[in-house]
Parts: sequence; C-alpha cells; structure tokens
Amino acid sequence: MKHLEDTPWFICNAEDNNYCAYVDTDSNYFNAEPILKHLYPDFETLNDKEKDDKLENVALAYQDIITDHYNQLAKECFNIPTHRLEMKTECVIRSAYFRNTRRYAQWITKQEGVEKETLDIKGLEFMKANFPPILGKFFNKILQQALKGGEYLSILSQIKDFKKRILDGDISIEQLGNPTAVKKLDKYTSKKARAGEVFTTIEKGAPAPVRAAIKYNDLLRLWKLDKQYNYITQASKIKWIYLKDNPYKIEALGFIEGGMPSKIKKFLDQYADRKKVFETILLNKLEGFFNDLDWSLNLNPHLDKFASFEI
Repeated sequence: MKHLEDTPWFICNAEDNNYCAYVDTDSNYFNAEPILKHLYPDFETLNDKEKDDKLENVALAYQDIITDHYNQLAKECFNIPTHRLEMKTECVIRSAYFRNTRRYAQWITKQEGVEKETLDIKGLEFMKANFPPILGKFFNKILQQALKGGEYLSILSQIKDFKKRILDGDISIEQLGNPTAVKKLDKYTSKKARAGEVFTTIEKGAPAPVRAAIKYNDLLRLWKLDKQYNYITQASKIKWIYLKDNPYKIEALGFIEGGMPSKIKKFLDQYADRKKVFETILLNKLEGFFNDLDWSLNLNPHLDKFASFEI
C-alpha cells in the first residue's frame, strides 16, 4: 500500500508500521488485513461475507478500546473528569483507493452494522464537470473493476479497446468534447474580424475554451452560417476539442451540442485530434491510477506479439 505522505515522527516511529491508510476530518481509515491474518490464520480461505463479519468484529473491539483511552486523554490532556468523546465504527470497507486528500473511492459492504453494497467516490478527476461524460463513465468502470478484484490484463485489454474506438471514430466528436461554460469572451476579444479578414484577434493569455469559442464564431461568419445558427455568447454552455493541422491553423474549436452546422461537424470529423483527446484527458488520469496500484500501463497493441516471438 502506498501512503499519501510520510508519517510524522510524533504519530509513528520510523521503524514501526503505520496501518493508518487515510485520515479525513473526524474519520480514520485503517488497513486491518495484518491483524485479521494474525487473528485468523485461515482468513484468506473465508468467503467475502465471512471476511466482512470478522473485520467488523475487530473494528467494534477496537472502538471500545479507543473509547476507554479517551478517559485518560480527557484527564491528562484536558484536565476534565467527564467527557463526551467516543470512537464509533462507521463502515466496513472491502477495498479502497485513496488518491489524495478528499479524493478517494471505497467499496463499502457494511455501514453502521447494516449490510450494503455501495461505491463511495469523492473528488476524483473524472467526476469534474469539465470531464467528457463518456470518458468519465469508462474510468469509473475501470475503477470499480480494480476495487472489486478485476484482473490486470483484462482491465488493460479494455483500455486498449476503448482507445481504438476513440481513434477509429467509433465514438462521436460530440461525445469527446470538453464540456464547459464560456466566460470572459469580451475580455479576450481584441479586435473582431472585419471585411476581408478571416479571424478575430485574440488577446494573449486567453484560455483554450475561450479561443475555441471565438474560432467557432469566426467560422460561422466566414461560411455565412451566422443567419441560421447562433453564435457562442458569454456564459454559453459548449464543448470544445483540439484539432490537428488544418487549412485555417485553428488549434481548438468549440461547438454547441445539438445545434452544430453540418459543415462544422464535417470539419471536426476530419480535423479533430482524437489522439490528443485520449492522451491529454484520459491517459494521464489512467497513468496516475495505474502508478498508484504499482501496475504498468503499456498500450502498445503489438506488445503481446513481441512477448510471444521466438527465434
């Protein structure tokens, strides 16, 4: 298990094992596997429900031990004879992934003594509003499989297949665009295109979504589509995507989902940089996830062929 940060000396001596996996406000998460294997040598042979029951029993025992120690804490540290401090078992977690503070996923199988099957996910990058939903849904599926003991090679194969679907065009551009609300269009519009000019002059430092939105408006005007279709305006909800080299040298283009001219859709289908979408949005998140699991993420489709090659 990788720890999010080094354990301070006043919490645990360097030569001791720290079994606290994560701390969040008033909750403490402990890796109970070592003590479970010590108390129950046949622990690995038990079924999942039996393991959960054993884990809950250990947690309940330790909550009472810690609560008893609060008596000493109250007297020696706070100089009070009575207190309301109490340690309480919150839930039994079969597996969990802690990425950073308030960024985690946990597979809860018991909560306050009640059996349940809940995947509790907080703060992970794929949940953000500007993450393409289809990519977030895929990452969520991979995360769930990893938490529930999915095979590494199976998960890797699914990622390769999903990458191929993106690159081959099986997934539409509309689904791959970054969702966002455009702000400060006027601030970064230096000079609008006049007669004989193609593109608006954009101020330096303009965010990529703003630049993409302005370019969309310019194309509407250039292709005389502005009488049929609305411009992207301040606070419009749009999607945007990076482009490959194209005749207009546009680096990224915005669009309004469900209201896009067919000519712009054709332009996007031809020049959208699907490879960059995969690498800049999904791949770097997967690399971080795989690194945390001590897994290797090699998406070379010919790797298996090399591995089986004989001379």
